[in-house]
Amino acid sequence: MTGQNRIGRVLGAAAAATFVDHAGPDGVTVRRGTRHHRKHRRPAEGSTWWAPAARGWWIAVLFAVGSVLFSVGSVPGYTDAVGARGDSVTYFVGSLFFTTASFLCYREAVDSSSTAARIDWWAAAIQLVGTLYFNISTGLAMAAGLSASAAHAHVWRPDAIGSVCFLVSSVLAWYETCHGLLAWRPRVWAWWITLVNLAGSVAFGVSAVAGWIDPVTGQVRNLDRANTQTLIGALCFLVGSVLLLPERTEETRVH
Repeated sequence: MTGQNRIGRVLGAAAAATFVDHAGPDGVTVRRGTRHHRKHRRPAEGSTWWAPAARGWWIAVLFAVGSVLFSVGSVPGYTDAVGARGDSVTYFVGSLFFTTASFLCYREAVDSSSTAARIDWWAAAIQLVGTLYFNISTGLAMAAGLSASAAHAHVWRPDAIGSVCFLVSSVLAWYETCHGLLAWRPRVWAWWITLVNLAGSVAFGVSAVAGWIDPVTGQVRNLDRANTQTLIGALCFLVGSVLLLPERTEETRVH
């Protein structure tokens, strides 16, 4: 078997993992995308913008709050206004909102009968792990008097790992929505959501690279770029979070 054929089989298997066969009450089996199946297993509760009884609504709101806090924490001048510790607390609280929302996403994947063979299960699980690393990074960043080596190992490294997890998760979510590497589906909310989240994850990754802490001197490689990319990434995730709301109540159709 040639390398090209092997790659084709791998991609084909991955694409198959983005669909689920749903048997309707009339006995007709309909193939739906895993995201569509997960998000629309039950009729949407409440309205688009207010539905506190719905898990999907909370996922959107919690991600949005976390994104706002990360955005605020990276705005130029915010650290000068509240101090370094206040800025660190802002990031830490934001990371807790991310983790809570990510856990609900994971539960959503599990409750939709997802298994480890399904790409959405992996996307949700990896994202949840990434948020936990962000918790560690932002939590330890609040500690005073960290040595350069400690800051490198316990603040920067978990941030870098979390950023990698977010990037991998976003790529998987994009693949799930597109059923492949590329697609043009601007009329589908999920396409926009996964696209802006992928862009946000790339920005977080650039921020992690720019935010590298020298384990000897404690100096940050490029603090301004790190903050700018964090702001861009957080704004991307904010847009994606808001778009989750109309996706939750969109007219049911096969994706």
